Amino acid sequence: MIDSRCGLHCTGCKWKESHGCGGCIETQGHPFHGECPIATCCQNKGLTHCGECDILPCDKLYAYSYLDPEHGDKPQGARIAVCRQWAAESLRNRQENPSIIDY
Repeated sequence: MIDSRCGLHCTGCKWKESHGCGGCIETQGHPFHGECPIATCCQNKGLTHCGECDILPCDKLYAYSYLDPEHGDKPQGARIAVCRQWAAESLRNRQENPSIIDY
């Protein structure tokens, strides 16, 4: 299930409830901490998530995933792997159901 732009799994996230986060998709790129540059980038490109981008991972997503000591991925690169998984699932769905448009 795609529940973020960057590959984080927001469903069941403890920050979502404790910090009043509405999620980046639901809030049009403005989760609890204000505007998210990753979400805004996806939206500006008309993408659902980073896995649909030609540049994966871009410098921004790489920094979030690998270099952020407080909120970075554990294990490093996890959200990038999730975006790749979402992209692969979308491709499989299009191949298996060519008459269905998958956005």
